[in-house]
Amino acid sequence: MQVKKILVPVDFSENANRIIQYGAYVAGRFGAEMEAIFVAQTFQDYSEFFEPHMPVIQFEEDLIASAGERMKTFLAESLEPAMVCKGVIMAGDIAETILDYAREQKVDLVVMGTHGYKGLEKVLFGSVAEKIVKRSPCPVLTINPYR
Repeated sequence: MQVKKILVPVDFSENANRIIQYGAYVAGRFGAEMEAIFVAQTFQDYSEFFEPHMPVIQFEEDLIASAGERMKTFLAESLEPAMVCKGVIMAGDIAETILDYAREQKVDLVVMGTHGYKGLEKVLFGSVAEKIVKRSPCPVLTINPYR
């Protein structure tokens, strides 16, 4: 098996810091390039529940711009200076967007955490990791950040 491209979904949490470090380790072992992806959940998913009081498109654009800055900081703080990692910011359904990106970019391995949504949020939205593991076009290495 050749691993040339690794994708690491992140959410900028403390756990994401651990996950990106695992991704960097695996990338180093395989001599692979690594990309980190953050997907901003769009308000389209909630449009049936409420009518927004502000221009949603502007809010989403601001969110993406802010996430881009946060990605730069996150990568600088989480990785050794010698580790090159491209940061990708997208908007949409989190699992679907990650799966689409992995397919389009011909990713060889996804490295991701197993914990995100809990409780009622998990019931409503399901586990992003579970969806990706079930439908990924490539192998997925899941990391329990609490161990």
